[in-house]
Amino acid sequence: MTPQDLPRSTRLQHYLVNLILGGMVRLALALPYRIRVPMIGWLAAQVVAPLAGWRKRVRDNLAYAWPELPKPEVERLTRAVPDNAGRTLIETYSAAEFKTRLADITPEGPGWAAIEEARAEGRPVFVISGHYGNYDAVRAFVAMRYGQVGGLYRPLNNLYFNRHYVRAIASTSEPLFERGRRGLAEMMKFVRQGNIMAMLADQHFGHGAPLTFFGKTAYTALSVPEIALKYDVLIVPCYGVRQPDGLSFRLLFEAPIPHTTPTEMGQRLNDSLEAMVRAHPGQWLWLHRRWKGQDGTPET
Repeated sequence: MTPQDLPRSTRLQHYLVNLILGGMVRLALALPYRIRVPMIGWLAAQVVAPLAGWRKRVRDNLAYAWPELPKPEVERLTRAVPDNAGRTLIETYSAAEFKTRLADITPEGPGWAAIEEARAEGRPVFVISGHYGNYDAVRAFVAMRYGQVGGLYRPLNNLYFNRHYVRAIASTSEPLFERGRRGLAEMMKFVRQGNIMAMLADQHFGHGAPLTFFGKTAYTALSVPEIALKYDVLIVPCYGVRQPDGLSFRLLFEAPIPHTTPTEMGQRLNDSLEAMVRAHPGQWLWLHRRWKGQDGTPET
C-alpha cells in the first residue's frame, strides 16, 4: 500500500502527523544524545500523552489487569510509560550512539551462556522480549557480538512515518522481515540457516491461543514455540532494562524455555514478561491493546 491508496482525509492526517513527529525527531537528533533522549521522553509524557489520550489508555489497562495498584502509582505510570516510549523511539533513531552505550555492558543471566553455546554449535536462536524497557537493546547488543540478528516487524499505520521508521530499526540490525505470509516464509529460511532472530511476544493475536497475562485472557501467537520445536531453535527470554539514569541499561538473559508443547512454552514466555513488568511497571507499554476486546476490556 502507498499513501495514494488511502482516502484523502486519512492521507492528509497521516501527512500532518508525520510532519510534526518527524520534525520532533529531526530537531532532537541535532542535540547531544544525553539531552535528546530525556527531552523526547518529557515531550511524550507531558505533551503527546495528554493530547493523544495515552493517559486514559494506561489507566484503563491498569484498572483491568492490575486493579489493586494504588492510585498514586497509577498516576505515576501515566507519565512514566510514555516517557519510556519516547526515549525508546529516539534511541531507535540514534543507532550509532545507542550501540556505543551498550558495547561495554556485561550480559547477565544463564541465557547468555546458552546463546554462546548455541552459536558455537550453529544452532538457531530466538531472543524473545516484549514492549519493555528498550527491547532493541538486546537486538543491538547481540548483533554487535554475532553479526546479523533478524527482526520481525509490523508496519506502522502511518505510511509516511513508517518509511523512515523502518530505516531506523534496520540501522540497529538487519535483516528485517515484515509480518505477513511472505515475511514469515523469509524468516523461516533465515532461521533454518542457523541464525538469530529477535522477536516480541506480547502483541494481541486474534487467532492465537487463549493464554493468560496478569491473570486475564491474552490471545497469543504460538508461532515462536512451534518453529522452535520444528527446527530445534533455542528460545531465550531477554530484556533491556532501563536504569534510573534513563540512559543506561542492564541486559538480562533468562534461562532458555524448555521444549515441551507450544501452549506451555507460550505461557512461560507470558509469565516471564509478567514478572518483569511487575518488577518495573513503568517500562512496559501499557498503551497497547494486549487484551483487545477480551473479558470485557474495551477495544478503544
